Amino acid sequence: MSAFPCSDDVLPESVPLLALPDVAEQLGMAVTRVHQMLRDHQIIAVRRDGIPGIPEDFFDSDGEIAKHLTGLITVMRDAKYTDEEILEWIYLDDESLPGRPIDALHGPLAREVIRRAAADPF
Repeated sequence: MSAFPCSDDVLPESVPLLALPDVAEQLGMAVTRVHQMLRDHQIIAVRRDGIPGIPEDFFDSDGEIAKHLTGLITVMRDAKYTDEEILEWIYLDDESLPGRPIDALHGPLAREVIRRAAADPF
């Protein structure tokens, strides 16, 4: 089985990351399944201080992956954005939302975030 993809850490230091074994435990699955989710581009991991992690913001309060996150990643990857560009965009403040797209994914503006990503996020 091939290694899983891991992006450069383009996130602000203030963004907390969850280690992959912690994500697996939270989702109730084997860590190899998390690796497969990364290979399938359902989620994105970054390497910080040599350790791969997934942003805590990718999960809802119930510990599940945010409902619209995978769709957002797919839309942006289909538009040829790199994982690093996707991460930069979803953590970029947008006064018209208001806030960051990652925060809007957890509320009623989630579909608007995906629409903007499909239109041309940058």
